Amino acid sequence: MFIKFFVCLHQFLQQYTVISLKYRWIFREFTNEGIVQNIASSLHIPRGLAQVLAARGLDNDFSARRFLAPSKEEFHDPFLMDGMEAAVERIELAISKGELIWIHGDYDVDGTSSTALMLQFLREIGARVQYFIPDRQGDGYGLSHTSINQARAAGATLIITVDCGITSVDAIQLAKEYGIETIVCDHHEPGESLPDAVAILDPLKPGCSYPFKSLAACGVAFKLAQALSIRRNEPERAYKYLDFVALASTADIVPLVGENRALVFYGLEILNKMTRAGFRGLLECADMKPGNLTTSNIIYGLAPRINAAGRVGDARRAVEMMTQTDEGAAFAIAQQLEQDNRKRRTFDEFTFAEAKQEAELLLKEKKRHSLVLHKSTWHAGVIGIVASRLVEKYNLPTVMLTTIDTHAKGSARSIKGFDIHSALKGCEQYLMEFGGHKHAAGLTLEEANIPALREAFDEIAKAKVSDEMLIPELLIDAELALNELSPNMFQIIKQFAPFGHHNPKPIFYSKGVTSANGVKVVGNNHLKFRAMQANYIIDAIGFNLGD
Repeated sequence: MFIKFFVCLHQFLQQYTVISLKYRWIFREFTNEGIVQNIASSLHIPRGLAQVLAARGLDNDFSARRFLAPSKEEFHDPFLMDGMEAAVERIELAISKGELIWIHGDYDVDGTSSTALMLQFLREIGARVQYFIPDRQGDGYGLSHTSINQARAAGATLIITVDCGITSVDAIQLAKEYGIETIVCDHHEPGESLPDAVAILDPLKPGCSYPFKSLAACGVAFKLAQALSIRRNEPERAYKYLDFVALASTADIVPLVGENRALVFYGLEILNKMTRAGFRGLLECADMKPGNLTTSNIIYGLAPRINAAGRVGDARRAVEMMTQTDEGAAFAIAQQLEQDNRKRRTFDEFTFAEAKQEAELLLKEKKRHSLVLHKSTWHAGVIGIVASRLVEKYNLPTVMLTTIDTHAKGSARSIKGFDIHSALKGCEQYLMEFGGHKHAAGLTLEEANIPALREAFDEIAKAKVSDEMLIPELLIDAELALNELSPNMFQIIKQFAPFGHHNPKPIFYSKGVTSANGVKVVGNNHLKFRAMQANYIIDAIGFNLGD
């Protein structure tokens, strides 16, 4: 496993201004030196690595050991989640009576993985199940009248929403009027009122005592499967579905700490065994091999291909691929996803180029603390990706909008420290609907309200986003001497995985570093040099730092 390891060479690289001008250096705080020394001596690891652990909130040797060796003991009791008892009872009743259960998912990786997990698990325990994934452009996000009417026509009497439903008050009321009951499995922020469902499973629901609040939707779906397994006296039956949870949790950028980290750790073990024909086909198309897959492989390899189905194709293909047992059929679907992904890339690059032009025009008008961009021809399937790319480029909260059926619909992406869901709530007089969380959201509004939204949103950003926040952070974990670098250290760093949101790869800095032989630009814009600290010299390379 390759560990991308940064050593920020403070005095040396400042000469070239390649780091200090791009980032605001933030040094992680740790509690006290005694904790660091205790972790270092108890675990027999270098002090720098002990400081990394302490700065990430691991304040004793037990928690540090648990971090380096995740355990299933970190899986919380699913019945601690409010509504779980009612959800299990209703599903068991549906199975015993032969009722048709209708799973309503979403078109992204989290939504399709959640759907695949529930579909396979419920079928395994004897349920009659069908599913519905909305079309991004035709149906939009969330539980819709289209899905409810299809469920009614199919004869379903129970709907289970995954990755949506927490704000679907009207839709769930309509289902109830049709005699269809609903269980909500979601992880998004609730609205002011909750839907009238049999059970609402959402750690963010007011009054929910579940101890971990940052599950992906697929994590919530897994907790439901886990609860059903426990009720059937087969507590580990649901564990074989953790590969779906690893995929979804990584792709949805939930914090990889606490229970999430343990879920992803064990999910990656299953994913690397490649027990599912669909994943084998997808890996083959992506020219990847199982055995050493990491969260990076999910982010840059698997997730974009699965997401592409919902962005420019049919998201049901992703569910069919993940649940397919026939090797040939699975590979054929994976090839379709590969084609979708190539198409998505084309739309992505074209839209990004146009969006940059629009952004530059807005930024020339006046100093802005946000971007709200709209073009009626932009493809709805890529505006979320492009919004994220614009955030990377400008480090501004960004809203990307296109036009669908006379309304402007779009995606919002945030920067660190700015709650974009709260900001949209402050603009709700201009919106028809919105939902999401503090990092990302979706919204719909009348086209005529876009200028008003742009200015109102920017006023909120101006009040909340300081000039300092406009410079992206580089979070430094600890100081490290060059002579501390060793193969053993890298082996220990491997145990910090799975890496992801809130658990990034460690970044170290070193002082008093000079170049022993000057600096060369090599390859595709990389800096190469021999770094010297005191009398110790190592070869060093700075990727993409040649400008």
